[in-house]
Amino acid sequence: MKNKFGNNPLILGGALVKFGAYRNGSHWRDRVRQVAGQALLQAQLERNDIDALVVASESDILSLQVNPAAVVASDLGLNQCAAMRVEGGGASGAMALRSGVMHILSGMAKRVLVLGFDDAASRLSSADTRFLYALSFDTDIEGFAGVSAASLYALSINCHMRMYGTTQMQMAAVAVKNRANAMFNPDAHKPMRITIEDVIRSPNVSSPYNLLDCSLLSDGAAAIVLSAPHAAPRTELERVQISGSGCAVDGVHLGDRTEPHRFVAKTNAAKRAYEMAGICDAAKEIDVAEVYDAFSGAEIQGVEALGLAAEGQGGPATIAGEFDLAGRIPINLSGGLMGQGGSPGSVGIAQAITVSRLLTKTYHQGIQPTQALHRGVIDAHGGVATLCVVHVLEKV
Repeated sequence: MKNKFGNNPLILGGALVKFGAYRNGSHWRDRVRQVAGQALLQAQLERNDIDALVVASESDILSLQVNPAAVVASDLGLNQCAAMRVEGGGASGAMALRSGVMHILSGMAKRVLVLGFDDAASRLSSADTRFLYALSFDTDIEGFAGVSAASLYALSINCHMRMYGTTQMQMAAVAVKNRANAMFNPDAHKPMRITIEDVIRSPNVSSPYNLLDCSLLSDGAAAIVLSAPHAAPRTELERVQISGSGCAVDGVHLGDRTEPHRFVAKTNAAKRAYEMAGICDAAKEIDVAEVYDAFSGAEIQGVEALGLAAEGQGGPATIAGEFDLAGRIPINLSGGLMGQGGSPGSVGIAQAITVSRLLTKTYHQGIQPTQALHRGVIDAHGGVATLCVVHVLEKV
């Protein structure tokens, strides 16, 4: 299916490292070289076949590298191609993917290497990293005032709970599901077999969120190769195309939003992606999804914003098993940020790799749904769904 811009970009290859805390003396540049080489090998391309490089990295402080696109291009021997760095908080990897799509659709590049990395687990203490993440909100009004990401997400989900009756048990079901899914993912940071009671009894972080409601700080890297259809090597293997891409922004301050319980920007980004992909009813036309689960309640708010569940029904649908492996729409089979891990520059790219492998039945054994999968959606955001990016992937 062609969109209004032309032929949909194809995913030729992708690779990611195991997310985790790398305290073995390795460097993010080691991981970047690894995933880039593996992605190019899978794509059946050489380095000189790449026209453009897009690099995602959320924080110069975490990487200790300003202008990482030039450094990465040099490390990979891509000195003659176009290169740029993209940053959008937790949506950094997704923004890089969107930039790669735009390169292809505009005709400015035929083949693009999209690469993301961040070391969020090993370079600084957890407290320092959480403080840096707080600066992705309004630094002057919130960040330096000591407001944390957890407290802002908690305010939003508390509004959702009052509006719809969403419960801690429903949110805990998200944490249980995602960490259990990660048990089948060898690239996952922290797979766990836990119960709803374990989540509810874990230490409080910011009410209603407890420790096991929270996602992980992870080191990671991921790379994906996009191509215009006419520039792709011939193959008998099934391929996946990116048929929709949408982006939208909301007010930075929750207090400025008329509906702080809703992820309005995510809804708008999804509408744009769905329109581009020709989707009329996401709940019926999407087969699988990777949804940004910075906190358990954020997944519930996310599935509603993406149109995968009706407003106020994300919690009941989750606890009823609708988003389990054998459910109506399997969600976060990778384990999400809770199980696979949270490396902001890598997440959006890793999501695309996961869904493309699920669509082509090349994902990890034990977590591949038995039902036929034709179309998936991936979603990431920065802030409390402040900057949202949504992509639709389809099997060709």
